[in-house]
Parts: sequence; structure tokens; C-alpha cells
Amino acid sequence: MTAQVVQRLQSLRQAMREHGVQACVVLTSDPHLSEYLPERWQAREWLSGFTGSAGTLVVTLEDARLWTDSRYWEQAESELQSTGIVLMRAGQADVPGPPAWAAATLPKGACVALDGQVVSVQVCRQWQDACRKAGLRLATDFDLPGMVWVDRPGLPAGRITEHEPPFACRSRHDNLAAIRAELQRQDAHWHLVSALDDIAWLFNLRGNDVPYNPVFLAHALVGRDTARLFVDAAKLDSGVRTALESDGIRIEPYEDIAAALACLPENETLLFDPSRTTVGLLNAAAYVGKKEGVNPAHLLKARKNAAELANVRRVMEEDGAALCEFFAWFEDAISTQRITELTIDERITAARAKRSGFVSPSFGTIAAWQANAAMPHYHATDAAHAVIEGDGLLLIDSGGQYLGGTTDITRVVPVGQVSAEQKRDYTAVLKGMIALSQAVFPTGLPAYALDALARGPVWQLGADYGHGTGHGVGYFMNVHEGPQSISWRNTANPDAIMLEGMITSNEPGLYRPGRWGIRIENLVLAVAHDTTEFGDFLRFETLTLCPIDTRCIDTEMLSAAEIAWLNQYHAQVRERLGPLVQGEARAWLERRTQALSIS
Repeated sequence: MTAQVVQRLQSLRQAMREHGVQACVVLTSDPHLSEYLPERWQAREWLSGFTGSAGTLVVTLEDARLWTDSRYWEQAESELQSTGIVLMRAGQADVPGPPAWAAATLPKGACVALDGQVVSVQVCRQWQDACRKAGLRLATDFDLPGMVWVDRPGLPAGRITEHEPPFACRSRHDNLAAIRAELQRQDAHWHLVSALDDIAWLFNLRGNDVPYNPVFLAHALVGRDTARLFVDAAKLDSGVRTALESDGIRIEPYEDIAAALACLPENETLLFDPSRTTVGLLNAAAYVGKKEGVNPAHLLKARKNAAELANVRRVMEEDGAALCEFFAWFEDAISTQRITELTIDERITAARAKRSGFVSPSFGTIAAWQANAAMPHYHATDAAHAVIEGDGLLLIDSGGQYLGGTTDITRVVPVGQVSAEQKRDYTAVLKGMIALSQAVFPTGLPAYALDALARGPVWQLGADYGHGTGHGVGYFMNVHEGPQSISWRNTANPDAIMLEGMITSNEPGLYRPGRWGIRIENLVLAVAHDTTEFGDFLRFETLTLCPIDTRCIDTEMLSAAEIAWLNQYHAQVRERLGPLVQGEARAWLERRTQALSIS
């Protein structure tokens, strides 16, 4: 692989010379600004060999740098070895961001190439500002990596299906009416939607063009009395197409979106989200007036309604029952069978597949033994994985896509003996998770303000973790959803607030490189708590149902209130999952939900 990366970088540099480019920026992005990409747009991975889901590659004629966050530092160090690409540890105080580095490195007058078809308006503005101040020229009108990627995959062609009642709890008519009400409120005539999860939600459709995310490639233009869906019609069977057309939705070719934008009249106004619209697509809308705002669907779908939440609670029971089956098998088999990290993925997916409404995993399972768990987004492969043997901690982060909801859960379980230091770290993480679970806060609070609650016990150990504490979760949709994000690094987003009906992960962690990693994760729902003279207050309802392993706990570190919370949680888990499991799974559930004594 290293030799291939070196050759690919040489080909890119040759193309750069031919086009008078001194630096090429390669983002982890596609025309829909997705987090997880179809193979066609995985140019950053193809060029660098780095397989993490987040990163920016900047290639100059003599240098190459890759920026990624702390989740991937160890992985990137290994995968970039001998490629000539330097790892830039994004987030460290002394590490400039890609635009600042380019501005400080390149000579005045140099050309920086950035494919406008895969960069958001928001990010492009950052590059424009940095280039302008440094006297650099930014070119966004061509795709250099695409010019040298000779075996580039084509567009995905997955089938599109309807998300139907009782799992679809809002009609297309209602969704479109909500968007049009926002258009009216903002005095706009059209709304451009390119984010795939927003489109799937808006039209009550699901697809499989992106691994683990039930979405499909499309753009949409919603007018005050029209709706146009730009999609490959071959993905729609006759029933789906008829249903869409009967709801007044025009089906147009996927590639026609730019031409449609170019035809919008100049006396009308287009509403677009600068963080969820590419600069290339916006440039196609040359004549129409423009108004910036958050995609209305982004917030509408983040607030789940009562029917959706009833389905989610049932899904959590199904998912919890599957996990009981898995963990019962694991504890019995670990002493008699050869189990690897790959085995964990196979068995946990098989257990979920037996449950009602299961569709697929919601992301690639992270099964990480000991030192591998110190890499928060580690993934075992056929070529590199660990056998689970000896003494230590096994971290399992997994989730499922069900017709009635999406799950995401992390548990850490002991194998053999657990050291006092491991128990200390585990208990600190648990204390942080409990603190956030018990939070009461004003409605509309910036989500980042909650972050310190979960980090406090970890900080007290002189430790920290590089990822956020919580991300939004979709409804049979992307496992990562906004706008809310519980992370102190997300202070710049004024729309990342907590509102009733939002489902968010609660996942503090602690990672010791080369030794072990710990993360405990539940999904929580923001629900109404109280109204006082100071306003409306929210609290969290814990949705995830699965025992938290008490064998790793140093009970001396827990307060009586924290033990009471854990005992109450385990009592609820036992009550709700008990009727769904039997035999060894039921015995395991009873064993792992035994109450801790309060001294």
C-alpha cells in the first residue's frame, strides 16, 4: 500500500504542475457533505492510505500533510508510515489548521486547488479568507484527484424504499408543509437540500448508497407549492415512483440539479444552509437571490415526536435483548473458545439480526482489546486484529438500524483479572456518564455547556479524551446527527442547542495509549422536567437498556447517590428486558443487574 500511495502522490503532483497548482486540498467529503462517503468520493483515503473517517490532506509539490483528530492519531501514524505524509495532530494548541498552514507555507501568488463540488460554502469561506490574507489564489473549479484516479468507482445504485407506517410517523405532506412554512417565514421561494439524511427524512424514503446509513444520493428543491427530487429514477420501483408523484413530487435526473438552479429567476430567493451546501452547487444558482439559514429539516428531524419515541423505546428493548444473548454467549465461550475482535462483530450482528425490525448495523462495530481500545475509532481487519486472551478490558461499541429507530451503545467488559488502575479509570468514566445522565438544564441551552459534567471526574484524574461527549442520533437514520453536539470544542455553532425530543449519546471516555481504552455509552432523550419562574427546564431519560459491568467498578469512588442511580438503572433494564430473553441470556441479565450495596 505504501508504494501505491507514493505513486499516487507523484501522479497528483504531475497534474498539479500541468495546471499551475502549488497546493491541492483533499477533503473527506462528497457533493452532499456526508460524514460517511460512497467509494466514489473517498479520494483522501485513496491518495493517503489513511482509512479513518475524518481528515484533510494537503499536498504541495514538495510536501504532504494530513490533519486528523485525536480519535485517529495512533491509526494515522501507522497507516502513513513511509508514505512521506506528515501527520498533523488537529486540536493540539501548536498545530495550525490546514488553511493557516497553507497560508504560512506557500509563497505569495501560489494557487491552492480545492474541489468546489465537495466543499461546503462555510469551509470554503475559511479557505478564501486565509488565501486572501496571504496573497494566495484559491481555485475551486476542478477536481485534481479525480484526474489521476484512473479506476475511480462509479455512483452507487442502491434501491430506494418507502419508510412506511407504523414506523414512519410523519407524512410527506406534513414534512413538506413544515418546510414551506419556514420558507414563508423567511420570505424565501425555494429551499435547496443536498444533505442526504435531510432528504430521506423529508420524503419518507430510505436507501443504501452509504454503508450503515439508510440514505441515497439525491438533491431536492422545495418551492412554496412544488417539490423536485433529483435522483436516479432507476433506483425507484414503480410503486415508490407513483406514490411520490401522487404527492406532487417531480422526479428529475440526479445530474440535473445544477441546471435547475441556474434556471431559478433572479426576482426570487433561494434558502440554503452554508454548512450543508457545496460552493460548487451554490455557484450554479447564478441569478436567483440567496438567503442563508439552517436547513429546516435539520432541526425538525432532530426533535422526535411522541410516536417516533414510542417506537424507539421498543427498539431499545429489542436491541437490549440481543445484547443479553451476545454477552451471555461471550462470558460462557471466553474460557473455552478462541475469540478474536472479528468474532465479536460477527456474533453481535447475528444476535441483532434475530430481533424484530432489524435492518443492518448502524456503523462498523468497534471491538477493541486492551491497547487497541486506546484508539477510539479502532477497527479490526482480517489482516490486523487481536485474540482476546489473558487479563484485560474489552471495549465494544456497536449499534443497529431498525425500522423504528437507531441504536448506539458502548460497553467495556473485563476478561480475567482487572487491575486497580483499570478500575479507577473505568469508575471515573462511569461517574461522568452518571453525572450527565442526571443533568437538569434550561431548554435551549448550548449543548457544549453540558460537556464539563461528564469530563469532570476524568479531569480529576489529570486525564481527558479527545472526542465529544455526545452527538445527536437519527430515527432509522444516520447514527451521527445534528445540530446538537455535547463538546466544548463546538462553541462556534449557535444552533447546537438542546431541545425537547432530541436523542443524544452520552459517552465519556479515557484512553491510555499502548495500554487500554474505556468508554461507556448510553443514548439519552431530552424530556420536559419543570417550569419555574426562571423558565422551562429539561432532563435526560436514558433510552439504552443494557447492564453496565459492575466488576470493573471501584465502589469506594462512587457516592451513595451514584450507586443508587446505577441500581435504579439496572432494575429498569431487568424489568424491561426480562420478558424478552430466556435461558442463558435471562440468567446473564439477572446476574449482571444485581444491585450494589450502599455503604
